[in-house]
Amino acid sequence: MNDLIHATGSDVRAACRAGRHTGPTPGLALGYVHANLVILPRDWAFDFLLFCQRNPKPCPLLDVTEAGDSEAKLTAPGSDLRTDLPAYRVWEHGELVAEPTDITRYWRDDLVSFVIGCSFTFETALMAAGVPVRHIEQNVNVPMYRTNVPCKPAGRFSGPMVVSMRPLTPAQEVKATQICSRFPRAHGAPVHFGDPTAIGIRDITKPDFGDGVEIRNNEVPVFWACGVTPQAALMQAKPPFAITHKPGHMFLTDLKDTDLEGE
Repeated sequence: MNDLIHATGSDVRAACRAGRHTGPTPGLALGYVHANLVILPRDWAFDFLLFCQRNPKPCPLLDVTEAGDSEAKLTAPGSDLRTDLPAYRVWEHGELVAEPTDITRYWRDDLVSFVIGCSFTFETALMAAGVPVRHIEQNVNVPMYRTNVPCKPAGRFSGPMVVSMRPLTPAQEVKATQICSRFPRAHGAPVHFGDPTAIGIRDITKPDFGDGVEIRNNEVPVFWACGVTPQAALMQAKPPFAITHKPGHMFLTDLKDTDLEGE
């Protein structure tokens, strides 16, 4: 939606709440922090909090709600996590059972919400420095892949790191590393570049989540830790109930990208 490119985070949330925007969010609300979402019953919340604490690269926490509270008070006062994302995923025992655009009917008083940093946050800084972001150029969702890189287990949670990919020339990769290092709460610097098979990705043209993008002759794939990692952990831990964002369909906060620099 072109009218949301230069919108605020609040504008995007309102569009989602009204059902006017149900697609991916790359390139929307330029300058505002995008975030991943994980919602779990209270009796699973501590294990997941510990998982995030032990794996800050893929799971940088921005906000955690009180049980039963659907407002992300620290990152988006006045928001409603039940309605303010474009699309969600509902999980039962590790199986995906629904992808609604509103989770009000699934809401329970024991649910704790985790708002987690997202690499879409640093894309404005990349583009401002002349570093291309291919999925925005091609107007598709970012490609994301499961890897063979294990996360540190915590309680009932374990699993592989998921990564997002942006193709860059070697010179652009150096510049991107310098820029993204300023944003540790948005996954920070890349975790790998070059040969995808070295981290267990067999076919770069077939992402596990999102869409494939063009990789040109002078480019290499560059990989960042990704906030879809918790969804891989959910599939292994199999909690009886959980809700997440649909990959690429993020929660827009009121934080500005610059608020996360250097944290």
